Amino acid sequence: MSLPAPTLDSVTTINDDGSRRFIHPADVRGRFTHWRAVVGLLILAVYVGLPWITINGYPAVFLDLAHRQFHFIGLTFVTQDLWIAFFLISGLGFSLFYLTALLGRIWCGWACPQTVYLDVIRRIERWFEGDAHARERLDRMPWTGEKTLKRGGKNFVFFLFAALLSHVFLSYYVSPAGLSRMMTGSPRENWGSFVFVFLMTAAMYFNFVWFREQFCIVLCPYGRLQSALTDTNTLVIGYDTARGEPRGKKGTAGAGDCVDCRRCVQVCPTGIDIRLGLQMECIGCAACVDACDEVMTKLDRPRGLVRYDSLNGFAQKAKRIIRPRIILYTALLFLGATAMLLALSTLSPITVSCTRVPGVPYVLDAGKVRNEFLIRIFNKRNQPQHFTVAVTGGPAGLMATGTEAGVEVGPLGEQMRPIIVVVPREQVQGSFPLEVKVTSPNGRDVIKKTVTFVGPGY
Repeated sequence: MSLPAPTLDSVTTINDDGSRRFIHPADVRGRFTHWRAVVGLLILAVYVGLPWITINGYPAVFLDLAHRQFHFIGLTFVTQDLWIAFFLISGLGFSLFYLTALLGRIWCGWACPQTVYLDVIRRIERWFEGDAHARERLDRMPWTGEKTLKRGGKNFVFFLFAALLSHVFLSYYVSPAGLSRMMTGSPRENWGSFVFVFLMTAAMYFNFVWFREQFCIVLCPYGRLQSALTDTNTLVIGYDTARGEPRGKKGTAGAGDCVDCRRCVQVCPTGIDIRLGLQMECIGCAACVDACDEVMTKLDRPRGLVRYDSLNGFAQKAKRIIRPRIILYTALLFLGATAMLLALSTLSPITVSCTRVPGVPYVLDAGKVRNEFLIRIFNKRNQPQHFTVAVTGGPAGLMATGTEAGVEVGPLGEQMRPIIVVVPREQVQGSFPLEVKVTSPNGRDVIKKTVTFVGPGY
């Protein structure tokens, strides 16, 4: 039993009564399918491998929420640096918009985790249940031992894959070593993480078994944004109507190159007919391109009836890469990247605060005025650092004690030290500013804090 022909009036994967219609895309081979598989494997390898790559003693990406420290490719950020995340998140989002204006839904078809995961899931499904026709027959079969064995084995592997992805995701927050301790310990000792992994595994398993392409159609807003982000010069996947129409079998007089074999529909993971035009459900995976090219090769006709091109290209109009929106996007992307680099350049490997010790503002003793301050130094480096502390400003008789030998701070640690500042009484006229300067061992990182010395009459 074949599915109804796709139309522009309804979603192929939804029946007329609103129920779920499962599709079984046929397998396809070709240059784009090959390279998509390579890219997908590379993305999975990076996703799984990043927590295991150690840089400066920490995983390459380690979001240590428990200690409010974030390690990224050798750089360490603390909560005071989280404002940088604005540039990172907005920059990634805008880069996706920029890429969409140029290359359409290249992200959806080639790099989106949903697409990468479903490519693996469909391959697992083929291993257990066979090709598209065999899977359709299995859907119609009663529940026999054979069907139970195939479906049970498939779902078990789906669950294992979902659990693996969930555990890897957790390792980004607890590190692989921490994950290993959690997995070998009692769930009661880490019940929060256990519940998180369980819920994430259940959600991914549900996605693999039932939701699938509905996520792209129903939940993901990117497909709906596509119409606002693209124009007639954007690279998309489409059907060359001028060359393919009217459709007809090989040898039909006056027929175009399309023989209406529906191979492009059979391989589509969202069940659309690309010949109807650009559609929200299209994820740009190029399966229809490889399928059509394979048919054209067998018919000794030029490939490219379904291909990557712009709408202007399909209409045989002039195509432009450089256009007003691309110029504007490029300028905005450059400004954003410049702002982010400048922001990163202002980050210091140390954080310093200096405050007055609570209590009386000053002490008058033996003809001298004493103020007490508390300095806090946080070392963002993964190695211990010895910082020098100097107090400058004020009258010549000023003396500062407490940090003469410097302050030793361990890796990603902090130290607090009192600074006692004493000034002869006759040199104090109310209040005056002091500068507390903290210098790193290399001498390049200097943090200055201004405090106020107070005395009688301030």
